[in-house]
Amino acid sequence: MAAPELILYELAGANPELRFSPHCWKARMALAHKGLQAVGEPWRFAEKDKISFSGQGLVPVLVHGNESVSYSWRIALYLEELFSTDPALFGGKDAMSTTRFVNSWADTTLLAAVAKVILVDVYNCLDGNDRGYFRASREKRFGMALEAVVADQPARLLDLRMALQPLGHMLRKQEFISGSAPAYADYCVFGMFMWARVCSPVDLLEPDDPIVAWREQLLDAFGGLARSAVCVGA
Repeated sequence: MAAPELILYELAGANPELRFSPHCWKARMALAHKGLQAVGEPWRFAEKDKISFSGQGLVPVLVHGNESVSYSWRIALYLEELFSTDPALFGGKDAMSTTRFVNSWADTTLLAAVAKVILVDVYNCLDGNDRGYFRASREKRFGMALEAVVADQPARLLDLRMALQPLGHMLRKQEFISGSAPAYADYCVFGMFMWARVCSPVDLLEPDDPIVAWREQLLDAFGGLARSAVCVGA
């Protein structure tokens, strides 16, 4: 009997091929790390019914046969447990706690800092039915209009680059966050860069930033999976 097909529900823009969620990119890179391919199913904020089977209303959602797994961290754990003979996603059990910290940092400090640069660009790439929800929910989160959040872009970029300094310092001494090869800790951070790459023309990094070399290697990983992603304006 054939193995069950893997389906990954991913947040899409007005162009259904534009998949921009940083959390979905974590899952996409985790699948590739394990040598797995999933059918990418586009999903939009207005399509809650489409993933109601998962018992919640957010993506990514991974469907594997009769199983459905929500949230990028849980998907990573599922892949590591079920496909344990493939390359280790966390670099070993001892590294999981460190990876959990990196994931939390990326989801809080880094996500907020990137959002303050690209939030309007994200809004502009959305399907019309998603824009009202996105504006209302993000303006409630930030306490101001989207345009006000990103109004002083040079200052926002400076804040982001200051937040990234520890990462740059680390990458002067090693190729990846996980050491000599990438693992899930790298994908947690890389997802934030992919979010910006596919939605915005703004480069988050200075050309001489050591993070650039790391980003380039991950763009080229797995046969250029990330580099070939559809971007706004492409």
